[in-house]
Amino acid sequence: MVNTTQENIAQKELLELARKKVKKRKNFYIHLFVFTIAISLWLLKRYTSLPLNFFPIRYINWFVMSIWTVVITFQAIELLISEVIFGKKWEDKQVKNILENKTEKQTWE
Repeated sequence: MVNTTQENIAQKELLELARKKVKKRKNFYIHLFVFTIAISLWLLKRYTSLPLNFFPIRYINWFVMSIWTVVITFQAIELLISEVIFGKKWEDKQVKNILENKTEKQTWE
């Protein structure tokens, strides 16, 4: 009974960790897609004579694109670090340590 409860807790924590990773990756891909569209529109606005002066595109300039590029670069680095450097083996070890600490009983001497 105790082993199945511990296994259930471990499975729930692994499932929650996997959901967080998938959500993080999904948010990055959405952000990258919107950034790609924005940079394309900004380049069209900047280097062609197309009248792209409607509301959201009017405010895309060097400053906005520079800040946005830095933000998306940091987001990509964070995703890369969390998935490559801190891979599956590291995550399993950390989850195991957390579970051991929770189930370990404290003894008073």
